Amino acid sequence: MSLPKAMPVPAIDYPEADGKPMAETDKHRDLISALIEALKGHFANDPQVYVSGNLLLYYVKGNPAKCVAPDVFVVRGVPKGDRRIYKLWEEGVPPGIVIEVSSRKTWREDWYTKLRLYEKLGVQEYYIFDPEYDYLPEPLIGWRLEDGEYVPVDLVEGKIKSEVLSLELVDTGETLRLLDPQTGQYLQTPTEAMAEVARLREELARVRAN
Repeated sequence: MSLPKAMPVPAIDYPEADGKPMAETDKHRDLISALIEALKGHFANDPQVYVSGNLLLYYVKGNPAKCVAPDVFVVRGVPKGDRRIYKLWEEGVPPGIVIEVSSRKTWREDWYTKLRLYEKLGVQEYYIFDPEYDYLPEPLIGWRLEDGEYVPVDLVEGKIKSEVLSLELVDTGETLRLLDPQTGQYLQTPTEAMAEVARLREELARVRAN
């Protein structure tokens, strides 16, 4: 009598979406997009820097419930390339920095739940920014990992130096910007980049006309 064949083990599904909206308001969505695109532009020539946001990050193999979708995150030491999800056990490297754009609905989770999760995952720097200047004690709050535990990072004149990015996070009083201390300039948002291209084209057209 032959033995019954072993039943195939079903593949574990890691969904690409969690059913939650990308952001609570237009202001939150626009800031998240601007930060992601500014960072992508800044690190465009580094093949070992991955920039993303609102992408599901799974951190326990075999348990799809163990996931989080950081608003903005940067990973050093993994190749660029489009990903549908980020599996920590396959990539082998956690984000070096996470930025959460907090809101009325998310600030408690950002401050308590995600703070402990990112600390456990080994995220070197974690920042929360409140674009509505309403829910947090300070609009920009940050932590840095030291000996496996988060310690608060002090703001100096509204700025925090990110060691992971070699950039400064700046609370302008109106929004969050990223400043390159080597140039003294803010990283351009997509809108600013397009305006700069248009300006250069106009200048070129004037030169040719003369």
